[in-house]
Amino acid sequence: MTNKRQRPTESARKALENLPGAELEVMACLWQKGEATARHIREEMAPYRPMTHGALVTLLKRLEAKGLVSKRKGNFGKAFVFRAVHTPEPVYRKIMRDLHERVFGGSGAAMFASLFETRPPSVEEVDELQKLLDDLRRQQTRARKG
Repeated sequence: MTNKRQRPTESARKALENLPGAELEVMACLWQKGEATARHIREEMAPYRPMTHGALVTLLKRLEAKGLVSKRKGNFGKAFVFRAVHTPEPVYRKIMRDLHERVFGGSGAAMFASLFETRPPSVEEVDELQKLLDDLRRQQTRARKG
């Protein structure tokens, strides 16, 4: 089994885009961690979604049945190590598109202003954002000329 995540097929993309909240949070944890045991996932999610071990295992089984998560035997004990099979980008795009349209009425400026009021970016993030904005400006300038 490879450690590389794949771009989702059309059916996997649809499954990813329509995940219930708890399943989406398990997937987000796996995307952030790379791979983890059920115990580690449960501990990571405990501050915002406490659940029993059995409930988490049920979610992982559902995700595995949908082809979104794979498991392998861990190096010790009985624990399995889980990982996301697909990259998260389709989910990110759908969530951001929905948020942009439904909550902020299509205003990207309002969406980002709200984000930065909620959690101001670090100096490093401001530098990264500035680079992104500069790249967008260059792309728009090229598009107008071309």
